Amino acid sequence: MRLRTSALIVLLACLWSACAPKTIPAPVVTAPKYPDFLRPVVPPTLAGTRQAMSYDRAWRFLQAGDLKNADREVEAALQASPGFYPAEAASGYIALARQDSKAALSHFDRTLERQPGYISALVGRGRALQELERDEEAIAAFDAALALDASLTDLPRQIDVLRFRLAEREIAAARQATRTNDVAEARRSYGRAIANSPDSAFLYRELATLERQAGDADASLEHFRKAVQLDAFDAASLGQIGEILEERADLDGALKAYSDALALEPNERLTARRDAVSARIELSRLPEEYRTLDTAPEVTRGQLAALIGIRLGAEIDRFPKTEPGVITDVRGTWAERWIMAVARAGVMEPFANHTFQPRSVMRRVDIAPIVGRLIVRLSPQQARAWQAEKTSFTDLFPSHLAYPAASTAVASGIMTRTADGAFQPLQPVTGAEAIAMVERIQRLASAAVPTVRAR
Repeated sequence: MRLRTSALIVLLACLWSACAPKTIPAPVVTAPKYPDFLRPVVPPTLAGTRQAMSYDRAWRFLQAGDLKNADREVEAALQASPGFYPAEAASGYIALARQDSKAALSHFDRTLERQPGYISALVGRGRALQELERDEEAIAAFDAALALDASLTDLPRQIDVLRFRLAEREIAAARQATRTNDVAEARRSYGRAIANSPDSAFLYRELATLERQAGDADASLEHFRKAVQLDAFDAASLGQIGEILEERADLDGALKAYSDALALEPNERLTARRDAVSARIELSRLPEEYRTLDTAPEVTRGQLAALIGIRLGAEIDRFPKTEPGVITDVRGTWAERWIMAVARAGVMEPFANHTFQPRSVMRRVDIAPIVGRLIVRLSPQQARAWQAEKTSFTDLFPSHLAYPAASTAVASGIMTRTADGAFQPLQPVTGAEAIAMVERIQRLASAAVPTVRAR
């Protein structure tokens, strides 16, 4: 009887052994399938437990690429201890391996509910959110993990990629809003793009352009300056800064911005604006008597001397110099320096009584000889041809003392006749007329080619 009982026990043991599930040996992983997955850490208090051993096998199966057995081992760990959060985190990584980001996110969220601040789950959650294109949340998860463990050196790069991707989306949205004139939405989108890519100079430049178009010069100027601060070679932003400052009458600031932009790259439009601003600055520093010359109904000898001295100063400096002697009525006057310059150059001479009479009104007959002296010095060959011409006037005959100078001045194109051919010798010259004459002389000076004597 005892023998039968023993045999029965042995038989049942054999049957149970045959029916029990076989344990598959966990692989030895030398080349992990997912080396960028952050393995969940088992706390020391749970090390060596049955669930910890199942979890260890699960992770090895996962890294070998055997997801089915990895799932089975994770389930075994959680059956043994439903609150064993490393296994829950491992389930999230298994779901990531299957490219099931939603399921992975659920596993990581449950893990973090059980163990807030669990680094592996934070990193895994960030990866799942990244794949779901929930980039802002992914950045927050990665930032939280990095704050807990600064040794995660790969995370900053991933964060940068996400921020750039976010910025790209916001840039596209901002440009679309700009095209549809939705300024408010464009501003919001640029703001979000800058928040994700704060060192991108072009974002500030685009936002500044938008603000300028919207009429907010203050914001535009601030953002253009930020663009230049981030990119010292941003000539376009420097040019825009110059334009805004010029519109605000900050001519010195505008001149500097234009000059800085042109130092980086040539630009014909900016060159013209710089030169115009420079001229405005020079004009603003000149006496009011000169600045109002263009509207003066009559030009005085002092004003004409200043006009010639300022506009043709470089040319006059090259003229042979003479000593005009003592001029008794110009000391302390606003035009003294230019009167002395044109007198020494022999362009405008003092009177026999040693006066210049700077307040005397200039008539056309008075200005013609001055024009003649200038063109003789600036273009001698052409001057001889113009002197040889005999211009006819209805009010000035060849026998008149003023005729040669008037004829030469009109033949050169510096002065003109009326429609009926009159010279009008006693007609006062207006400021605008004087400026036009000097501008024609400037063009003549620019076109003059120095004569080279043949050897």
